[in-house]
Amino acid sequence: MKPVLCRAMSATKGTVVLAYSGGLDTSCILLWLIEQGYNVVAYMANIGQDEDFEAARKKALKIGASRVVIDDLRADFVANFIWPAVNAGLIYESRYLLGTSLARPCISKGLIRVAQEEKAQFISHGATGKGNDQVRFELSCYALWPKVKVVAPWRIPSFIKRFQGRQDLLQYAASHGIPVPVTPKEPWSMDANLMHISYESGVLEDPSAPAPAGIFQMTVDPQRAPDKSCRLQINFKHGIPVSVQNLTEGSTVVTDPLQIFIFLNQAGGKHGVGRIDIVENRFIGLKSRGVYETPGGAILHAAHTDLETFCLDREVLRVKTYLRDKMADYVYNGFWFSPECEFVRDSIALSQRHVTGWVQVELYKGSVNAVARSSPVALYNQDLVSMDQHGDFQPEDATGFINTHAIRLREFQRFKVEVEEDKV
Repeated sequence: MKPVLCRAMSATKGTVVLAYSGGLDTSCILLWLIEQGYNVVAYMANIGQDEDFEAARKKALKIGASRVVIDDLRADFVANFIWPAVNAGLIYESRYLLGTSLARPCISKGLIRVAQEEKAQFISHGATGKGNDQVRFELSCYALWPKVKVVAPWRIPSFIKRFQGRQDLLQYAASHGIPVPVTPKEPWSMDANLMHISYESGVLEDPSAPAPAGIFQMTVDPQRAPDKSCRLQINFKHGIPVSVQNLTEGSTVVTDPLQIFIFLNQAGGKHGVGRIDIVENRFIGLKSRGVYETPGGAILHAAHTDLETFCLDREVLRVKTYLRDKMADYVYNGFWFSPECEFVRDSIALSQRHVTGWVQVELYKGSVNAVARSSPVALYNQDLVSMDQHGDFQPEDATGFINTHAIRLREFQRFKVEVEEDKV
């Protein structure tokens, strides 16, 4: 392998902490920043991606980073970002469970902490000028450290003139001996973390073409998933998962938050749960095609939604659903640390005071369905709703209820008849 040519120039522009993934973009950006005269500290957040962190550390140092920080944020990611998202039932445009969107503020916390420890003047990232991540990173960093300065190469004229896209980066990497996990034969972009893997760019930019076979890494093809279904029981307290057990296999109860999510990822992945292929609306105004797999998140969303409907008052649920959609927009658009997101997050948490109990879900060939639920505080009243006894319900009261609602419908029909008669 051709050795990387590290630039032996003095750092004249100060220290920049680069959000470094070890992939194509940030590996090239690391070298480019050194060429521009920066002292570069590479920051790698471990948020559950399948990564050889030691190999990535060695590569960054070989390229020329003065230091590499590998930060294990997995427990923080689950407790302070994924769990609040589950608690709120977050889903963007009714389909996307926000795996990347939730990871960015988590990474930004660590990035700013290290930048302050290193007495750096700048942070940098590899997000493109057309995407959402530039907004998420930068708004989060400005909220956490208002004085920070951002170096965004994909918005710097000299950089974008030199690099039109991924093919130019591949050539640059090859000419400097930088190994990258992307080849011209498979030029799609992948972002992985504990919650999901997203795929975009390259051949995926044509929304009329199905995603290539074999692209998925977290989930098996649903058609090849086991022929026998799997039943899980998930316990919630105040809308937060507190334990999970595989009832089909009689496994032990898992209670550690990080291990709960890993357990659900493995179970969902085995049964092909959590795949979507969508076109979504980016905050910047463009539409983009994204392919996602979110096995554990899909299971929790189905289970929490079922328990929430079981426990909450109808009108509270509707107000909470409105707030959920607002918060999903805030998170997707990069406003996790905004006052409005904090307010909505706290309001939703208030609605979850009584969302306590368990839900059993069945996984089968890509699907997840709630099949049973129980709660000590549910509003469900079996005696009142039963078809075998009246309970406290008075059937004759329904007559007035129906007649009252019929007034509006009758009046509308009268109005339509009069309008048609006027036309004659």
